[in-house]
Amino acid sequence: MVKMSRDPLQVIGGQVKEMQVSSNGDNIASWEGTQEFDQDHPDLADKPKQPKPENAVTIAVSTRVLFRTEREQKVYEQHGVEEYLRYQIEHENEPFAPGPAFPFVKALEAVNTRLRELYPQSEELFDIVLVTYNHAHVGIRLINTINYHNLFIERFCMTGGSSPIGYLKAWQTNLYLSADADKVREALSEGIAAATMFMPDKQTEVSESQLRVAFDGDAVLFSDESERIFKAHGLDKFFEHERENEDTLLDHGPLKGFLEALGKLQKKFYAKGQRLDCPIRTFLVTARSAASSGIRALKTLRAWGLEIDEALFLAGAPKGPMLEKIRPHIYFDDQMFHVEGATEMGTVAAHVPYGIAQKNNARHKSGVGNDLSRVYPTFRPNATEIGSSTPRVPERDMRWRLVQGVHRLPPECNWNRLQHPPRP
Repeated sequence: MVKMSRDPLQVIGGQVKEMQVSSNGDNIASWEGTQEFDQDHPDLADKPKQPKPENAVTIAVSTRVLFRTEREQKVYEQHGVEEYLRYQIEHENEPFAPGPAFPFVKALEAVNTRLRELYPQSEELFDIVLVTYNHAHVGIRLINTINYHNLFIERFCMTGGSSPIGYLKAWQTNLYLSADADKVREALSEGIAAATMFMPDKQTEVSESQLRVAFDGDAVLFSDESERIFKAHGLDKFFEHERENEDTLLDHGPLKGFLEALGKLQKKFYAKGQRLDCPIRTFLVTARSAASSGIRALKTLRAWGLEIDEALFLAGAPKGPMLEKIRPHIYFDDQMFHVEGATEMGTVAAHVPYGIAQKNNARHKSGVGNDLSRVYPTFRPNATEIGSSTPRVPERDMRWRLVQGVHRLPPECNWNRLQHPPRP
């Protein structure tokens, strides 16, 4: 009689091997079986290993930004959790469509591929964690979807409705992307870089080989110190404050750490002589003007030891057209009207709810799938203007929107009507 092994590595393709046991009780055949398993399944044996959280740049993404789940969300909202779970199980073999974070995650994986070629033993890589409020039953559909799209995501947090923030801290998360603005604010309050993602009106094609990340300056990379001066005392006082303090470093903002993490990985490519072929490129896109207030921002970045590949000082000009040319995988801004302007022109934008500007941003519950005219009342067209690309702006709102630098201007408007330049 053949002795049956309890080691699953020895039971493959209907073949059963006799188990050999050493004098100390160890299974001698287990390591041999492992080697044979690797030879018979090279696709699994060659699969990259997960880096340790302390070595990796950990990006946590929610299900609702990585995939399109609007239909499932409606089932939950209209019929409750039990029907929602039943629906997910019934459709678990149907993969979700890509969401706004999907190209970003694919670009992270492309960078990892290049890093592994240069540093085969290094664990300084991007590590992607899928964070979801879903019950574990939904995990099967998520795994099927990830395999269908050929994503390398092995780490899940399925919290069953509980807050994921504690898990984010345990993963030493460098960036959290979600559609839930409340959870994003909670993450920021815990010192975790976070942003609410929005699906653009049209999807701009982005690079598959180079990760491109664009940042606003104040209240994103930097603190909102200068913005508070502007809000309290106006533009002239802001310029005066920046000139007087151009040698005083700005304090850090909520996404400074993420830019640092990107810079650390960039330097690994520079060390191999690949500065001009680096698969990571960063952009500063700020409404500051260069001559009057830009020098302080640049000096601060240099003192931090951070390099920005491209810096655009727009002096209040619209950001949307510039971002359309940059084609970033993601753009971070603290002000909703810039987020709206970016998404209208095809850029995936993420709102960072931090700083004094949030007093002007209407509170909103979610990003992806939200109508920004509901999020930010200034952009709400009237009933006769639905579907119009340039809705009429009431006279009482026109000057305010121009001062804010919103790019979608009514045709009859002119910058010369302004009494003051656009806000910084």
